[in-house]
Amino acid sequence: MAGAQQTSQGAAISAIAGSTSLSAQAKATILAEALPYMQRYSRQTVVVKFGGHAMGDAQLAASFAQDIVLLKQSGVNVIVVHGGGPQIAGMLKRLQLKSEFVHGLRVTDKPTVEVVEMVLAGLINKDIVTSINRQGGKAVGISGKDANLVIARKITEMMDPESNLMKAVDIGYVGDPAEINPHIVEVISQSDLIPVIAPVAMSREGETLNINADTFASALAARMKAKRLLLLTDVAGVLDKNKTLLPRLTIEEARGLMRDGTITEGMIPKVEGCIEVVEAGVEGVVILDGRVPHCVLLELFTEHGIGTLVGRKAKKAG
Repeated sequence: MAGAQQTSQGAAISAIAGSTSLSAQAKATILAEALPYMQRYSRQTVVVKFGGHAMGDAQLAASFAQDIVLLKQSGVNVIVVHGGGPQIAGMLKRLQLKSEFVHGLRVTDKPTVEVVEMVLAGLINKDIVTSINRQGGKAVGISGKDANLVIARKITEMMDPESNLMKAVDIGYVGDPAEINPHIVEVISQSDLIPVIAPVAMSREGETLNINADTFASALAARMKAKRLLLLTDVAGVLDKNKTLLPRLTIEEARGLMRDGTITEGMIPKVEGCIEVVEAGVEGVVILDGRVPHCVLLELFTEHGIGTLVGRKAKKAG
């Protein structure tokens, strides 16, 4: 089964890339096999969080852009939310601004949040827009500030991993979504345009707040009742105790794996976030490896997919 899955995925990648090693008949067969999956997601909302290693790799970024364009041309209402941690860190270093983290979130003072917004809503956002447009798409870059897409609140307390208790923190201009107003995204995505969103937002007090990209994408997907939320990461997905990929998990199974210690460390908040999104109405959330070329198409338009899907049902497809 694993060999057949790899062969199927390899053929799909070759077809997408326009390989000359496949006959016209073989390419037609691959497209025909993808048809049911295209129909499944046609006119459905899919939110994709783009981040990790793929953002810094030109070839992976180009294959991601191709995937997004193909999704849009297949009738999928695709929405991109992006991160940019390494790029922010690089700019802060160039400007000689120190940066610290508390429980995985960057401590963000006033000078830092200005750099964060410049890098996320400026440099990175427009790079992704340009990449998608070069592949034939029509991307539009916005941030959580536009049309009050996201109203955020400052994070003032966090779970302490050692005591497992909530503790007060002061990490500066870092927030969580408090209110989602998706009108601007709906207007853009219902046309032939593709929204690309930087995860910065305004508080009710008028302060600019930096929001974790996973958190931002999850809140947007939940508010829009998306069919799928894809979280591109630098890992294959959720692994069992033998380090084998788990292709699907129900909410109950995911909670059980956290209780027995199979899911540990940084994967715990990701899986907890997936559970919250599914409980909020999203059909399924997929943690997948953004380092795999065309991972988005492989996940959505092939039988097996390549990541770990967390959903209410045990069956991955559907």
